[in-house]
Amino acid sequence: MENCIFCKIMNGEIPTTKVYEDELCFAFLDIEPLAPTHFLVIPRKHIASAAEIDGDTAAVVGHIYEVIAKLAKEMGFSEGFRVVTNCGADAGQTVHHLHFHVLAGKQLGSFN
Repeated sequence: MENCIFCKIMNGEIPTTKVYEDELCFAFLDIEPLAPTHFLVIPRKHIASAAEIDGDTAAVVGHIYEVIAKLAKEMGFSEGFRVVTNCGADAGQTVHHLHFHVLAGKQLGSFN
């Protein structure tokens, strides 16, 4: 998608601090972190939101969670982290490219 900010970041058109990349996904630091460790993981294939995951794209989501677990171990926070995906405007999604926020490094509050 030519106007997607995350596609532009992934393609190097917008500078970012890369955390990880492979043939299926790309991870980079959040520019407005909500925790000491806060990065985003996005699929290379443009998928607008979690509502668009289907049989053809489910494997990449599984791969992303595998990458998140690997990074958590490598970065030393595998004992406590949160993964968040907002789906649609009502849930706070502002960039319509599926992305997973990974937050760690402090005590995270519970949802009541």
